[in-house]
Amino acid sequence: MTIQTLFFFFLFLSSFFFVLALSSSSSNLLPKGSSLDVENAVSSFLISPDKTFTCGFYTFNKTTHAYYFSIWYTNSNEKTVVWTANRDKPVNGRGSRITLRKDDALVLTDLDGSNVWETNTSSINVNRAELLDSGNLVLRDKSGKISWQSFDFPTDTLLPTQPFTKNKKLVSRISLYQFSSGYYSFLFDNDNSLKMTYDGPEISSLYWPSPDFNVFKNGRTNYNSTRVASFNDEGTFVSSDMLKFSATDLGLGVKRRLTMDYDGNLRLYSLNTSSGLWFVTWQAIVKQCNIHGLCGRNGICIYTPQPKCSCPPHFEPISSRDWSKGCRPKFDRSSHDSHFVEVPNVDYYGFDLNATENVTYIKCKNLCLRDYRCQAFKYIFKGTMRCLTKGALFNGLRAKDSLHIRMPIRSQPLLEPKVVLNASRLECGGKGPRIVPLPNTYYDLSKHNFRWVYVYSFLGVIGVIEMIILVASWCFLFRKHGISASLEEGYRTISSQFRSFSYNELKKATNKFKQVLGRGGLGAVYKGVLTDARVVAVKKLENIVQGEEEFWAEVSTFGRINHMNLARMWGFCSQGKNRLLVYEYVENGSLDKHLFSSTNVLKWDRRFKIALGTAKGLAYLHHECLEWVIHCDVKPENILLDTEFEPKISDFGLAKLCQRGGDGLSELSKIRGTKGYMAPEWTTNLPLTAKVDVYSYGVVILELVRGIRMSSCMTGYDHDDEETPELKTFARSMKRKMQEGDEDDESWMMDFVDPRLEGKFNKNQAAKMIEIGLLCVEDDRNKRPTMESVVQFLAECVDKADVIEPLSITE
Repeated sequence: MTIQTLFFFFLFLSSFFFVLALSSSSSNLLPKGSSLDVENAVSSFLISPDKTFTCGFYTFNKTTHAYYFSIWYTNSNEKTVVWTANRDKPVNGRGSRITLRKDDALVLTDLDGSNVWETNTSSINVNRAELLDSGNLVLRDKSGKISWQSFDFPTDTLLPTQPFTKNKKLVSRISLYQFSSGYYSFLFDNDNSLKMTYDGPEISSLYWPSPDFNVFKNGRTNYNSTRVASFNDEGTFVSSDMLKFSATDLGLGVKRRLTMDYDGNLRLYSLNTSSGLWFVTWQAIVKQCNIHGLCGRNGICIYTPQPKCSCPPHFEPISSRDWSKGCRPKFDRSSHDSHFVEVPNVDYYGFDLNATENVTYIKCKNLCLRDYRCQAFKYIFKGTMRCLTKGALFNGLRAKDSLHIRMPIRSQPLLEPKVVLNASRLECGGKGPRIVPLPNTYYDLSKHNFRWVYVYSFLGVIGVIEMIILVASWCFLFRKHGISASLEEGYRTISSQFRSFSYNELKKATNKFKQVLGRGGLGAVYKGVLTDARVVAVKKLENIVQGEEEFWAEVSTFGRINHMNLARMWGFCSQGKNRLLVYEYVENGSLDKHLFSSTNVLKWDRRFKIALGTAKGLAYLHHECLEWVIHCDVKPENILLDTEFEPKISDFGLAKLCQRGGDGLSELSKIRGTKGYMAPEWTTNLPLTAKVDVYSYGVVILELVRGIRMSSCMTGYDHDDEETPELKTFARSMKRKMQEGDEDDESWMMDFVDPRLEGKFNKNQAAKMIEIGLLCVEDDRNKRPTMESVVQFLAECVDKADVIEPLSITE
């Protein structure tokens, strides 16, 4: 073989391997004539040179066979998608492919070979598709010139350096796990300013910036003819309408995205490379219920703390799975015999039929009654008397004033403030009852006839008077204690789920408060046995300064909280100055007595069960229950264990009910938890959020791994406030050991897991618990995960093999 032959042979091999490299699934290039197949979605994809982005077929659920050609962040925990080609038309999980055809178009085909999506690049001499480090998918010709790019066709996300102009807009997803186009958009309006709009099935409206102000009062300008915006790698967004905002973690080296979320809010996210989780560094709307369309027609948005929807009295949700469909009335609106039901602290945005000033309440009500279009009215008496009648009920939310909703008489609720009795009207707190006059003689002397009708009338009047006395007594009782009508729902809840105990009854049940189960900051807990043989724990509250109304309000809240990982309340006592709460008795006592015991060692499977169950209980309090509850004192002493060692969180003495953005957050700053478990923001003027519980949980989960106290102040030694530096030192040491240890080397973990376990623990679960604990005790609360995320992380470890997965914890 001649030298020339060898030269051409090696040249052929080099060209072959070069083409093979270009078509490799791990490359960022897709040559002309090549394809990515959906059936090889696990291995057939493009990866940007710096490994930040991946492009290929994406699915939420493989069983649905719905796939999308997308670009996502490679190292984010949920593979966060930033662009989708076929968001409104998924392709099948079999036979679908994306091909850079020889006619220069990038084409997505379905199982049957039909074109689902393609680029408009035919006959432009495209040479290859390429995924850049910026997350931009581009088509280049032979000279390297870009002929098409995904940056020109954003879906719901804007990436750093991606220009945003008048012909582009961000459109939200329809839901968290669906890519199809939603109802919310972020775009340049006709006045050259950036806005967010809702375009739903029934209405369309602008909701950001505030539609109540003009463009200048909103800090913008429309004195320009350009519409261009972008945000840079440092996290600053700048627009030609003078809109400017920055990430709270401003600086280089952070992966970010600006997303029009499915809930209608525009948020700037930063990626925590250690956990793979995103945290919000800026958002357009703080009070989520100001976003239009969340709860549909007639729906009311409330905070729990995430926005959730409810229906007004005598309405029901059309779909409990899709609240954007709103609520429907349980009555016929066509009825002409109407009355009004007052719904306190509620308003609906817009749709005012008229606004009339200097009118009385009666005239305002009559204005609505005379207009067949009127569905409700609002009467405001603050300086000037103002009447607003409404033709539709959209975008309901909490407000200072009350709304009066029109409905037929027959739908009158049982707790209507006006009671009709025999044409006599009784008003609580009014001028008193007015009774129809009755004949003043019951015997006709002239005819000597006994008229039984008068006797019947007399008995009827006696009955009416008794009814009046009963109702008046009820009203007087409520007036006496100053209990507002807004708490009536709470009382109904109490009567249906609780029992009100007398003080003597609980004194007898506890044998005069003899057996003490434990003591807390608000009082002692005693063991007792009720007359029905139920064993209970009775908490005797001390130094309670709150009034009757506050106590009843909190108790009514406990009645609506029900979760297997929360200690159940059976009843209460409010007699004189005595305030007692009756809980279920949890057999195995509190966690601290088992975890820190010098005689018995708590087994690993029980420790993991306790960590997961406690996380579920806190996630329920923070995200799922009817009220937003922050516990404020999460520690082993307040985690009880039943016979199966299932945890039950107890002692809500420090918990407060808050609405996001309300005054309650500032009130929380006056509360104090337990030193060693308190987040750093306790000592600052920052408003407290659910992240204080996340921090406390982080300390607890690290204690479950270590088997010892993480706080010096709980060991009997007086180190003042040195427990926080000790925890930081421990965290730094743990991170360093984890980083220095090899992937297959488990020795670093043995130094941190409770030695009393003698190595009998699940290594994978222990590693995940350590990682979660370190994230939870971050000083920056924005870097701490939510309890929902913690539950998800731990749940993934339940059935995993006993191996250590590589962790990427950094200081």
